[in-house]
Amino acid sequence: MRKFIVTLLLACSTFVFGQQTSLNKTKMNTIYTFKVKDISGKEFDLASLKGKKVMLVNTASECGLTPQYAQLEELYDAYKDKNFVIIGFPANNFGAQEPGSNAEIATFCQRNYGVSFPMMEKISVKGEDTHPLYQFLTQKHLNGVTDSEVKWNFQKYLIDENGHLAKVISPQTLPIDEEVVNWIKS
Repeated sequence: MRKFIVTLLLACSTFVFGQQTSLNKTKMNTIYTFKVKDISGKEFDLASLKGKKVMLVNTASECGLTPQYAQLEELYDAYKDKNFVIIGFPANNFGAQEPGSNAEIATFCQRNYGVSFPMMEKISVKGEDTHPLYQFLTQKHLNGVTDSEVKWNFQKYLIDENGHLAKVISPQTLPIDEEVVNWIKS
């Protein structure tokens, strides 16, 4: 009888542990576990985006791709009332093309492109000091979908309504590209 009870307890604990691991894995495979700081230094909880499709994009003010800000704003204006949001993450990882402070970046974005989508504080999107959110986005063992490398400024990560990585879009692909717009509409 004692052997039966021990076996039963082991079986139950294995089941409970397996269930807990499964729940943790599901939670870890979403952006909702992350809190970041906006460009003004206020905490921004990505869990507040539940139910929305999200585009995360690393930005830079002195890049040949910087004019994409105009199309990002156009896309945001067109779909912000349809459960879609763009979140910009300034980064200085490529050719030192985002040298400014958060305040300077905010002023640049507003003055030159009328950016109204949420902008976060400047972070690192690659290298040893990669922000944890971008570690999640680029590592399959964290995001559950794919490994990727941030290749340049304005790489886009599309996140579905459940907080899961859906697609990685090349920096050269314009924000209003048919592939992006069709994904938002789907």
